[in-house]
Amino acid sequence: MCAGEKHPYDPANTELATKFTVGDYEKARDSKDRDKIAKGIQRRFDERYLTPISGKNTHGFTIMAVSCLMIEALESLREGRETTEGKSLEAFRSFFDHADQFSTLRGHAQGFYKHVRCAILHQAETTGGWRIRRDDSPLFDSENLTVNARRFVVALRRYLTGFCNELRSVPWDDLLWKRVRRKMDAIAWNCRKATRKTN
Repeated sequence: MCAGEKHPYDPANTELATKFTVGDYEKARDSKDRDKIAKGIQRRFDERYLTPISGKNTHGFTIMAVSCLMIEALESLREGRETTEGKSLEAFRSFFDHADQFSTLRGHAQGFYKHVRCAILHQAETTGGWRIRRDDSPLFDSENLTVNARRFVVALRRYLTGFCNELRSVPWDDLLWKRVRRKMDAIAWNCRKATRKTN
């Protein structure tokens, strides 16, 4: 390589989270290091989703928009889905059905999906009488169709911690790990593909 010529970017250096690159993930995967991968996943979701919406002055719609993105990303990881295309509603149903922190939303996934997730992301408003609050109300009030954004993000943080602790505790060959590796491998592949296109 000539002096002054730029070194080509190595996609293995793409950060999935702070101090957790594609290369770090692949090395941890090859050595079956559950703890390192679980820490990287927790840091990724914390940095990209939870920390930006945990400030005192963050608006409820912003909290819920980012929370909805996080739910789909978490479910695609837990289910090993390379994409949620055409399966977004199913992701919310599955999430509310198994995530104990959100048990009050069981049976309300379709309404939440249509009137909160889709309405906020596509129309910048809630619809169908659903409302977002940031007060002392419960996480979800089914009678008044209100969602408390602050409680929602606290519950998401608890869920993420529990999920990552589960990853540390179950065997490497458990179905959960097989699915997580499938999704993480897809993320790594997408990083490498994006780099090839830009070169």
